[in-house]
Amino acid sequence: MSFKSILQDMKGDFGSISRKGFGLRSRSQRVVEERSLVVVDALKQSCWANMPPELLRDVLMRIEASECTWPPRKNVVCCAGVCRNWREIMKDIVKNPEFSGKLTFPISLKQPGPRSSLIQCFIKRNRNTQTYHLYLSLNQASNDDGKFLLAAKKCRRATCTDYIISLNAEDVSKGSSTYIGKLRSNFLGTKFTVYDAQPPNGGALTAKCRSVKPGSMKRVSPRVPAGNYPVSNISYELNVLGSRGPRRMQCVMNAIPASAMDPEGVAPTQTEFLVSNVDSFSSLPFFRSKSARIDNFQSGTLLTSQNDPMVLKNKAPRWHEQLQCWCLNFNGRVTVASVKNFQLVASMENGEHENVIIQFGKVGKDVFTMDYQYPLSAFQAFAICLSSFDTKIACE
Repeated sequence: MSFKSILQDMKGDFGSISRKGFGLRSRSQRVVEERSLVVVDALKQSCWANMPPELLRDVLMRIEASECTWPPRKNVVCCAGVCRNWREIMKDIVKNPEFSGKLTFPISLKQPGPRSSLIQCFIKRNRNTQTYHLYLSLNQASNDDGKFLLAAKKCRRATCTDYIISLNAEDVSKGSSTYIGKLRSNFLGTKFTVYDAQPPNGGALTAKCRSVKPGSMKRVSPRVPAGNYPVSNISYELNVLGSRGPRRMQCVMNAIPASAMDPEGVAPTQTEFLVSNVDSFSSLPFFRSKSARIDNFQSGTLLTSQNDPMVLKNKAPRWHEQLQCWCLNFNGRVTVASVKNFQLVASMENGEHENVIIQFGKVGKDVFTMDYQYPLSAFQAFAICLSSFDTKIACE
């Protein structure tokens, strides 16, 4: 039996279960109970219910290996949504982007990218709604539909600007269950702070609390439902003399140690969104509500003075005599000259790391490419690129 027919068979079995068990026309508790019994009976009658664990694992491994790219990759997600048993098997089979180079589940957006290659994405800007959508490139063309990853919305305030980042393009707000973080700028748009909705290292972070006196600090537990945990700081140099050239920026990644760039280095990796309530879709972390959470991600330690944070700086451009402009080699990924274009490399004690960690550039009207790799996650890279969109009068 081919894997295509296996998938169709699985969809047919569990599709019939879904139609019988999750109807929306129940009007009483009695009807709900009757339909729950139908679900149990259907599961028992399914040919997949009594499959030996070894055989089931082999089938799921073959499905994961055969569906390498999107949109076929959605079949892997569907398998993880069948039940808790299938989910645990798929979680063990599907590797992090650092090792597989693939973005499968939403939690992959909070995990470091691959070490040996760049994950190619692009950002579409909507000037009217002040929104920014991040997509995974499905081919070399940057104007394809792509696989939606993240959305951000610009919110102007009296003294700063916030970019709210969400997993849902239709609900981009801090009160949403899909809120995962934000980017905040100062009044001049020269300094930015990236906030994560959950602690990145598994330990409690020290954060300021508005309900206490200025200068006092409060220890925040990872079990707190929602929060803003500063994970990186971005700063742009002031261009007082008005000299020509690209913007100069520096990113201090407080949640990533500088040792992560070593051959044996390790970057903090979140393994699941934090939740505590169990709902009808509790087997999948990305179907859960963020209103209540549990401590369920890879443990880690806070950075200390012996473990300094990683620092990213601009890769130095070169002056092109014929074109009379500053140039960077984007390997064909950037086609339009813009002051927003940049490449960032890791700053080391003995100079700069040769590999480009993240690159961002313009390819059309309101379309920009964003490529990133280890140790940055898609969320961190997206936040860094959003800082380039903000108005910077003092840096031009």
